[in-house]
Formats: sequence, C-alpha cells, structure tokens
Amino acid sequence: MSPLRDQLSDYLRIRRALGYKLARAEKLLGQFVAFLEERNESVITIENTLTWVTLPGGSDSWRAHRLSTVRGFAAYLHALDDTHLIPPADLCPNRPARAIPYPYSEQQIAALMAATAILRGRLRQATYRTLLGLLAVTGMRVGEAIRLDRDDVDLAQGVLTVRDTKFGKSRELPVHPSTVKALGGYARERDRLCREPSTDAVLVSQAGTRLLYCAVHATFKQLRDHAGLSPRSVSCRPRIHDFRHRFAVQTLLDWYRSGVDVQPLMPLLSTYLGHYAGDRVKSSVVVHVSSGQDEPCSRRGVRSRLPPVNRRRTRT
Repeated sequence: MSPLRDQLSDYLRIRRALGYKLARAEKLLGQFVAFLEERNESVITIENTLTWVTLPGGSDSWRAHRLSTVRGFAAYLHALDDTHLIPPADLCPNRPARAIPYPYSEQQIAALMAATAILRGRLRQATYRTLLGLLAVTGMRVGEAIRLDRDDVDLAQGVLTVRDTKFGKSRELPVHPSTVKALGGYARERDRLCREPSTDAVLVSQAGTRLLYCAVHATFKQLRDHAGLSPRSVSCRPRIHDFRHRFAVQTLLDWYRSGVDVQPLMPLLSTYLGHYAGDRVKSSVVVHVSSGQDEPCSRRGVRSRLPPVNRRRTRT
C-alpha cells in the first residue's frame, strides 16, 4: 500500500469518527489516488487535480463534486505536509446553484404513487408505492428508509426505529395509525409474493433483495416523468429528497395554523427528522413558502404523526 493510500485511510477514519459516512468520497478518492499512482505522483498539485477532475465524461456539477471531494482530502494532507496543494474552489467554472426544494402538492404525491402501476412486477409496484408513502409521511431520508429491517418496525406500538443515521445516531419515529395499516398491508403482500427473500429489509426488490440507492433514484425519475411532473425552474426540479422538505414544511404550517407556540417545538421536529438543530428546518420553510407551498396540510390520504401537542395530534 502506498503512503498516499495509507493517508487516505487515516483521513476517512478521522472524518467518519466525526459522523460522516463518506461512501461516495471513499470511492472517488480511491480513484484519484489510483490515478496519481499510475502517474508515479505522490503529491497533490493543482495540475494533477485539474487533470483528474476534468477527465472525459460527467457534467459540470459532477466535476464540481469531484473537485470538492479532492479539496477536502488535500486540505487534510496540506496540514501534515505543505507540499500538498489545496486546489482553489473555482478551479472548475459553472459550479451548480443550490437546488430549490420542489413544493409537491398532495395531488402530485398521489400521482407519483399511482404511477407505480407502470412498473413491472406486483412486488416492485407495492414496494415503491410504500416507499413513496413512507417518505411523504415521515420525512425520512431515502437511505434510512431502504435500510429499515423488519425488526425496526413495531406495528403494535406504531413506532419505526431508524438506525445508523447520517450523524451516527438512532431515533424512534412514532407514526399515524393509517401508516401502520399501510405498512402491515405491504408486509403481507411482500411475504405472499416473495416467500424467501435474501434480506431482512422491510422494502424489497422484485428479486427479493434490499433496494439500491441508485435504483431508487432511477425508478423515481421514471415515475416522475409518467406522472407529468415538470421543473418549476432550472434549480427547482422534482427530486425524491424533496419529500423530506415537504414533511417539515407541512408540519410547521400545521402547528402555526393551530395556534401553538412553534419555537419550543423546533427541537422536537429536528429530532424527528434526524437533524442536530432546527436551523435547517427553518430554512426549508422559508424556501418552500417563497416557492408557493402554501396549501393546507393534509387531513386525509397519507398521514403521519408527531407526539401530541397541547392535547392535539399533529398530522401531515
């Protein structure tokens, strides 16, 4: 193993100790180190970084992401040995603007769930219909939903346990009885259609395996196109991650309209979403409301539940 590869292992270990996953970063930096090894180079320079970042293939945003990943590693190495240079952030022009969350309406979510009928295989249809509904009513991250195992779902108590989250913590999510009913129905259908799955995952593919993150995103694009959802602007496009933003906004709007004091409840919502603090939740609200997300919170269809507030159950 080369010294640079040893340093990469140390870098990843230290960052992961701080709670970062770095799955994609590990793959990209491994490729970058292999590129340097092929060139018999052991020091990061602006020239070799630019050469690797701009290799053929990929969009401007992908090149910007590769550059950002290398810059983090280069900064770590520079602190140990200043012969390593930190590439400037503007080395690649046309860095992408921050995406604006897409303000899904209830009708659009229903259209996405109905679009699962175009998928091949009854199990695949049921799985993606359940996944979309679960994301909408809990605000879970996609990775958290596909990592759910059967032991993480307590239908009797109406609680989901989310383990190994983005920040290395676990949390329990109480859900609405309608969500419990939907999960129970899916579990029976899944077990009937796939009697011998190769995984303990709650959500399984047509082949009986755990869903893959990349496959979920590819399938969502297919469902999005079939449902006729179009971008509102260049930076505001329908993304599966925006279900999470919508959940936060709808919960807060519900609280405000009910007349409760919202500020003391922010830590509750942040914990439910798996955030460290409520600031990111507040920023989501500002973006959503400014982009037209002002419809009343759902009182029917897919629903979830946060713990009662002032003796009143809060639903979205």
